[in-house]
Amino acid sequence: MTTAEAETGRTVTSNIPARLDRLPWSRWHWTIVIGLGTVWILDGLEVTVVGNIAGRLSEPGSGLPISSGQVTGMAAALYVAGACAGALFWGRLTDKWGRKKLFMITLAVYLAATALTAISFSTWWFFAFRFLTGFGIGGEYAAINSAIDELIPAQYRGRVDLMINGSFWLGAVGGSLLSIVALDTSVFAKDVGWRLTFALGAVLALVILLVRRHVPESPRWLLIHGRDEEAERIVSSIEERVEAERGESLPPPSPDAELTIHQRRSVTFVEIGRTVFSKYRRRAVLGFALFIGQAFLYNAITFGFGAILTTFYDVPTGSTGYYFAVIAIGNFMGPLLLGKLFDTVGRRVMISSTYLLSGLFLFGTAWLFDRGALDAATLTACWCVVLFFASAGASSAYLTVSEIFPMETRAMSIAFFYALGTAAGGISGPLLFADLTGTGRVGDTVLAFQIGAALMCAAGLVAAVLAVKAERRSLEDIARPLTAAA
Repeated sequence: MTTAEAETGRTVTSNIPARLDRLPWSRWHWTIVIGLGTVWILDGLEVTVVGNIAGRLSEPGSGLPISSGQVTGMAAALYVAGACAGALFWGRLTDKWGRKKLFMITLAVYLAATALTAISFSTWWFFAFRFLTGFGIGGEYAAINSAIDELIPAQYRGRVDLMINGSFWLGAVGGSLLSIVALDTSVFAKDVGWRLTFALGAVLALVILLVRRHVPESPRWLLIHGRDEEAERIVSSIEERVEAERGESLPPPSPDAELTIHQRRSVTFVEIGRTVFSKYRRRAVLGFALFIGQAFLYNAITFGFGAILTTFYDVPTGSTGYYFAVIAIGNFMGPLLLGKLFDTVGRRVMISSTYLLSGLFLFGTAWLFDRGALDAATLTACWCVVLFFASAGASSAYLTVSEIFPMETRAMSIAFFYALGTAAGGISGPLLFADLTGTGRVGDTVLAFQIGAALMCAAGLVAAVLAVKAERRSLEDIARPLTAAA
């Protein structure tokens, strides 16, 4: 690595990105996956538990004067609003202050807010800390996706990112099963069980926080922000650990893989906006399409999930959690089994096909539902097939926006598109789909399915045209840093 002085700052030539990308998979990479990726399990646990305990919170003796509608309505909306606000607020600071500082701070915010939710004594307290819990989780999405993509080698980046984002559904399974135990009054009193579910989330967050201390700052971020010596020490340390594990020296990086950077402390909002929406306009359209499509498909199914099973198939309210656990498993299996193909077959083929297949299968489910050809079990099986592909597609939306924009805008780009998709799913989705699936009329539920399916198919067609061939390519090759020399 060589350094020269320039009037606008230091100019550094380095091969650090290439050295990170040429690393073989190792135990060190598993440390990154565990330390950073497990927060999605907490998010899934959080969202599922709140939905399942709504009825218990509204009962006399729960210790909280709140209605079921306030839990699933106002509290859910505040969680979504907090996630959107947190993504944008922390996303900007992640690009400015660094990945590690922010993924420690945002997890600490989540931990504190969840713990304080557990001791809620009034409605306003519960609402306030639901917002702050979302505020922490929203920041996690920007900080974590940035760090993961910058630390994981290019040839594994797609499958790892999909698996980590898909782990949300492991939390959903855990949340469903945990709720069954926590709400059993023969095990816990009415005013204790629901509090323990939030307390458990805080304990898990504390464990993850302790593991995260060993995750380094992104060397790519350090290199751009004038801390190239620290970046060199981190990469050298990683290489030594990998070589010791394998018992052999690593191959040298390609001699033409060096990158010259004009180091800067920060990038302005104007530059970020110009880069994302002018220079990379087609990629911005792709991001919009992917996030909106997956948000509406998921809402078409999940917002009417319980009502459909109870209204049309007489499934007891207390048993819907078992059905939800089944489709949550289907959601996780999609990214787990299809993830490798995103690195081998390629992004364009896999993103477009997962979106299109999930949309087409949901159209088929709507047709069968309209004909009265399904029961509770077969409808759940259809949903599993739809969401097997949809979950891989939705996870690839996060992967896409984290790798197709320049390094300096990465966290903010993730935050913006995440906030957009979350707002669409958490605001427009409930307003549209809750009304349609709540009428008890077959035709309205069919229409909800068809709307979600149509938007997912439309996003798949956009991806077929605009998706970037990012598989096995360096992040700097996909989108050249703004600070890179011409």
